[in-house]
Formats: sequence, C-alpha cells, structure tokens
Amino acid sequence: MDLIKDIDIISVEEAQACDFKTTADENTGKTKKLYIESYGCQMNFSDSEIVASIMKENGFDTTSDFEQADVIFLNTCSIREKAELTVRKRLSQFQKAKKNKPELTIGVLGCMAERLKENLLTEEKIVDVVVGPDAYRDLPNLISAAEDGEKGVNTFLSREETYADIAPVRLNSNGVTAFISIMRGCDNMCSFCVVPFTRGRERSRDPYSIVAEAKDLFENGYKEVTLLGQNVDSYKWSPEENNKARLNKKEEEVTQVVNFANLLEMVARVSPYLRVRFSTSHPKDITDEVLHTIKKYDNICKYIHLPVQSGNSRVLDLMNRTYDREWYLNRVQAIREILGEECGISSDMIAGFCTETEEEHQDTLSLMDIVKYDFSYMFYYSERPGTLAAKKYADDIPLETKKRRLAEIISKQSELSFERNKLDLHQEQLILIEGFSKKSDQQLKGRNSANKVVIIPADQVKKGDYVRVRITEVSQATLFGEVLEVNPVLA
Repeated sequence: MDLIKDIDIISVEEAQACDFKTTADENTGKTKKLYIESYGCQMNFSDSEIVASIMKENGFDTTSDFEQADVIFLNTCSIREKAELTVRKRLSQFQKAKKNKPELTIGVLGCMAERLKENLLTEEKIVDVVVGPDAYRDLPNLISAAEDGEKGVNTFLSREETYADIAPVRLNSNGVTAFISIMRGCDNMCSFCVVPFTRGRERSRDPYSIVAEAKDLFENGYKEVTLLGQNVDSYKWSPEENNKARLNKKEEEVTQVVNFANLLEMVARVSPYLRVRFSTSHPKDITDEVLHTIKKYDNICKYIHLPVQSGNSRVLDLMNRTYDREWYLNRVQAIREILGEECGISSDMIAGFCTETEEEHQDTLSLMDIVKYDFSYMFYYSERPGTLAAKKYADDIPLETKKRRLAEIISKQSELSFERNKLDLHQEQLILIEGFSKKSDQQLKGRNSANKVVIIPADQVKKGDYVRVRITEVSQATLFGEVLEVNPVLA
C-alpha cells in the first residue's frame, strides 16, 4: 500500500473525503464581514465566487476567520453522505460563535440546501437562511430578513438563471488560473446522483459573456481558464433559448446555435497565451468535433476528464449512464487517435454499486488496464436519499466489500499513474507555473497540458511564467523537470 500513500491517497475513508475552501481576508472599508466555507466540486467553488460578488455589492468584505464574520455561509455538497455529515458537524462548531454573537447570521447554500430545504431550519437550530443554487440573487433580502429575526428559504430552481451578468469575486486565487462557469444544471438522470434534483435542468450561458470574462481575466494577468459545467459537452445556446431541452425542440426556429466545440474555439482565440481547460465531459456527449477543436489549438490543453463510473455494461445500465463499455472504449479510442497517446485522461469510479458482482468489479479493473488513466477520483457507493437508485435498488453490497473493492481500484490506479508518468521521462513539455510546491519554497510547481504537476527549481522563474522543461524524474503523482526556456514564444 506504499504506492497509495505516495499519491496522497492514504485510506479508503480518506478517499471518500470532501474538499473545501474558505474565503480570504479582504479590507476595502466595507462595514460587514462575510465568511464562506465551500465544499465539494469546482462548481460549488465557482458559485461561492458569485455569492461573494453579490454580497460585496451589498456592503460586505470577506474574511478568513469565521469569528470575525457578520454572516457565515456554508456552500454545501450532497453528492456523498460524507460531505453532508461534514457540514452538519461544522454547523455544530459554529454554535459557540452564534452564542457569543447572537446577531450573527448563518446560512446554508447549494446542493444540500436544495435537497433538505426547510428541514435544515428545524434540524439545525442555528441556521437562519437556506438558499439553493439558483436563488443567490435573493441573498441580500434573506440576510436583511434574518437580521430582523425572520428565517428564510429560497430553493426555487430556475430554467433560465446562469448568473452571466455577475462578475465573480475570485476567492483563494493564485492569480494565474481561474474557473468560468459556462452552464448550470444537468439533464442526465444517473441513478446514483442528486445533481438533477439539486441544480435543475441544463441551461447554457451566453457564449459572448463567457468570452468577455476570459478576456477580462487574461487582461488582469490570468494565464489559464477552466470552463465548468456538470456536462460541458452538452453545452448548447441560442439567442432565443438557453435551456437545452427547449432548444432541442425548436432548433429550426432559432437564428444561431453555439455548441461546445464552437465555444471552445471562441475562448481559445482570446490569446495563444491563455490556456483553456474544461470539466466535466460525459462519454455519451463528447464528439469528434470537440476532439478536433482541441487538436487545432495548442492552447487548449490535451486533457479530458471522462468519468466511466463502472467498467461493466449491466452496472452502467443500472446507473442509467446511457452508454455501455463498448461505447466508452470507442470514445477513448477516438481520443487516442485524434489527440495522441500523450493526451491525459482521468475518470471517476464507483466501487460496490447496487448488485455489483465480483466479476463485474473485475470488469472495472480490466477497463482501467485498457484505458490506462493518468489519475482517477475513486469512491465506494453511498446511497443518496431521493435518487433513482435509492428508490429502485437495494444498497446490498456490504461495506467491507465496498472498501476492499475500492482499495483494489486505488491500487490499480496508482500502478497506472506511475506507468503513464514514466512515458513522460526525458520528454520536453510546456508548463505554466502556478506557485511554490507544497514541500519547499526552493521549488515551483506547474502543470503540463495533460494536467500533471511538474516540479522545477525556483531559480529565474516566477509564478505565471510559461516554462519549457525536460522531465528528468517521475513518481506516481508528480513529474520533476529541468528548465530549458522561460516564456517561449507561443504561436
């Protein structure tokens, strides 16, 4: 299991853990302080930037210390039970702050708020405000009402809201990389997932506002943007309609349709010095047109996060993923043929889904051997109330079996990550420096096109530089390089 430790995945419990971020200190002279703790996916972190922008316009600076705050928001995740338990534990820890400062307003935002709604106000006595992902514009009104002693809920799910007109306040920013939300919601009804119920139907953001945000970021020194959506390949917009389901019904009536390949090209053309990434892709929707667009532009990174969830077709059908093993491997083959073996591919895996047999688990391991993922996000199945799986299937795989299968998937991935990284040895690569490495201020870290971390000496190089390097050493998780050229001319 040393290999697992080497790639910072210590145990199956920690593999289930949930990432979080907090606001930083800002002092622009505003009268009140806002503290946001964000859990889960990058979409949540992006949403917190929108929330901070809305609150900033209404008299709030941000703080990194919740004890200094006038308003505390927990922007929550409902994907796994672990995340919800973490949030509930955190709420209990805020009780002392509320006791010392009774006028403190505490709000629960995001997917957990959408899923549990009014229950949160009755179960968590210190919560004053519960707001879903489509109702953030209503926060100032709800906060004002809470200050007057009224508790408030707004979990209305919109078919139009994209927050396209709101300039996000960049939180926890390194000043080099930023996220741009391009769409909201999800029309896929994967049986294990709560997202369609907590984030609503798919609607795509105006592409011209996306390009404008990318240009503004580049002009302010950012060198990389990641286009975010639950399913970016499903992006589809017209001037008349941004709701994909409705747009598909009246496509002949609209004046223009922009798909994801079109949008990628529009953002890539902002500047050859602005790198473009995207997440997440769905195997049923990723097209050869998208792959050829990636190939056309050097500044679109050659990396695709393509969640498979299971390597067995029967389990995929139970998951309602709408593709089978053969379809998935066909898409991987297209990636390799169009973008080459060096294109990074990562995945999501769920061990121990309902009724999964040992043979079907082995199908996941064999698929991993075929695809050879660079890295993966790996979990064991935890039933989420309200999902199709919770309603239709028994969660019948023993926890110890789930943990053992997950450990085997993690071990397999660590072997594959090392195998893939060894292919980079002695190769020349272009990396973008994001800051100091975790272990030393004598080293800088950057990422190559395939989204792998590369460590180099800090001499004569600074954050935000493009650096051409030669890879001299590799581990399971990291590449190490020597500097060949700093800020080369990019075509």
